[in-house]
Amino acid sequence: MTVSEAKPKANYAVKNIEVIAKGTDVVARIFTLAPGDAIPWHYHSESNDHYFVLAGQLSIDTRGPDEMKTLAIGERHTIRPGTKHLISNRSDGETRFLLVQGVGKYDWLKAEV
Repeated sequence: MTVSEAKPKANYAVKNIEVIAKGTDVVARIFTLAPGDAIPWHYHSESNDHYFVLAGQLSIDTRGPDEMKTLAIGERHTIRPGTKHLISNRSDGETRFLLVQGVGKYDWLKAEV
């Protein structure tokens, strides 16, 4: 699957996205974010986001609850459905993470914060 097929159309651009598994209600992808790359504020109505950091540092901002976390290699974090979140690489090097989304219908809904 190509990068353009792996992400929602025109919602954001990052260095690379590789789909490693896709089912009817679960998808697993490896994202590579260059320094300064970000996935803008959004939320999902049904599916959980499970983040696993493979390289670098991953910054996760959420609203409801309001939090900012920076995860390092080997750390993980779960975002529940309905939680507005921003994912970014605020470091000077590349960040790679595995994102497993599910179980539930996938959607990507832009969030105003």
